[in-house]
Amino acid sequence: METLFFDGSTDLLRTLITAPILYICVIVFVRISGKRSTSQMNNFDWVVTVAMGSLMASGILLKDISVLEASSAIGVLLLLQWILTFAMVRSSRVAKMVRAEPTLLYHDDRFLPTAMRHERVSEYEVLSAVRENGIVDLANVESVILEANATLSVLEKTDKKIRKPAMQDVHSISPGALS
Repeated sequence: METLFFDGSTDLLRTLITAPILYICVIVFVRISGKRSTSQMNNFDWVVTVAMGSLMASGILLKDISVLEASSAIGVLLLLQWILTFAMVRSSRVAKMVRAEPTLLYHDDRFLPTAMRHERVSEYEVLSAVRENGIVDLANVESVILEANATLSVLEKTDKKIRKPAMQDVHSISPGALS
């Protein structure tokens, strides 16, 4: 029968030693790889972060995986992520393949149900984002956009002439939504 609370001092000692070592390794690797690895994440950043946590846990808890193996795997993942983001910044083709596009969910006093269904976002979530931005009347909202990092941006209506629209990269599922 497996032990539930204590399996011997050797395993406990291994855990107490490997956890801080891997923790420090992750801090060093994340610091080296830059702010991108801890900023608002796209899908691929999120996957790497989850995988890093899994590798760290494996290195701490599994006897078959050494600290060097776990830290090497974490380092390789962060290196691959750095290479991918490097390529995304320099190649629009790579960026288009990897990055999700922002999607328009509300525009000109109307919800865009096709886009909302496609992105699996409810009216409640859109209204919540509007309230979080301190807006009490939808008549004051120009657009609500689901950003590539899964946040909702709320743009207020303005009388100012817009010279460089911030919505130039927003994907509109409903034809004519911006007209």
